[in-house]
Amino acid sequence: MLQTAFTLSLTQFARSLSLPERLQHTPARNLALEALRLRNTTLDAMFYDVKVISPDEVFYISGSLAAEGSIMIVPPSGAGALTFCETIEEFTLRGGEKVHTLAVAGIGGSALGAAAFARNVADAVGEPVAVVVSGYGLADIVNEVFGGGFFFGHLKGLRPVFERLDDLAGRTRFGIADMPDDDAASITSLDTKTVRALLCDPRLSFRLLAGHSKGNLVLAAALQDIAKNDPQTASRLAEGLRIVTFGARIAMPPVFADVADVIGEWDWFGELNSRTYIAADHRIPHAWHHTNTDLAGHLPVTQTLKDLLADSAPAPREEAAEQPMTEAAVETPPPPAPQEPERKPRAAKAERSEVTESVLSKVNAMRAARKNRPGPAKRP
Repeated sequence: MLQTAFTLSLTQFARSLSLPERLQHTPARNLALEALRLRNTTLDAMFYDVKVISPDEVFYISGSLAAEGSIMIVPPSGAGALTFCETIEEFTLRGGEKVHTLAVAGIGGSALGAAAFARNVADAVGEPVAVVVSGYGLADIVNEVFGGGFFFGHLKGLRPVFERLDDLAGRTRFGIADMPDDDAASITSLDTKTVRALLCDPRLSFRLLAGHSKGNLVLAAALQDIAKNDPQTASRLAEGLRIVTFGARIAMPPVFADVADVIGEWDWFGELNSRTYIAADHRIPHAWHHTNTDLAGHLPVTQTLKDLLADSAPAPREEAAEQPMTEAAVETPPPPAPQEPERKPRAAKAERSEVTESVLSKVNAMRAARKNRPGPAKRP
């Protein structure tokens, strides 16, 4: 718990140092939201495993804690520092083409919580993870007034409607800032547009999507928009794509069939915002909604995701099974049949018997002639 408190204090201190710079752009909006953004950062420090973020990384992202739509590349623990990207083009230039896992966090929507959740996922998959920051703006305030912060699963349509307030207030557009906006995606939030743009970008290939809490809504909204407006792209994405949701069961488009819903046994908050007709695939014993390993009853994201990926991994095949049958038959021929002893032809046998008889007859004739020949005369 001391590590969590230290990370939170360091984040708030570094955030205060960047306040004068942020007030140079839309000062009224930033002043009105600053206290609420610090509150949300505190919530994320409680609900996410923020101690996995180093002090250098905290200073690095402190000025962009609420940058909705921004993207971070978060490597596993001990594999280097995270990278903050303002646009999708910057994401691809900084190595986004080699990233195959996309994550979206929930709760307060700060970059600190998003980075902590992404690092837990990165430790499970063993490679860098891209994470989209949900942020906090004027639309979130209106959403909370109507109860959207507590019943986020049932009032998910309010926040995108009031996104225009942030645009009118002159907010900085991250994520898709360098891409043309279309009318089909006008009634979606900026983080949802960024996730959709990442998934549809032909330069990128994601094999795993992971979300927690309200982040599952962002993933579902992006996939629903793709399935509705571009079925061909949705079918292409569904091949080999796995989706894992933590803390809330949200309906995904039918084309995306490989979905695993994980929820804690004590997570009444997640159950309150889940779809009752969707059964949980994995219930974690003695776990609640938060993922902070410093607190009791946490949802172990890293270990749970490791187990899920291990169960879905194909079993190793034997070498003999990988070879075609014809090649196996050529490489391992059957043992030769036992050969019969070679037999000599009958003609040779008859010829040998004739030679033997002629020799025997000559020998007998010589013996007879020797007996009939007279012996030498006797001397006196």
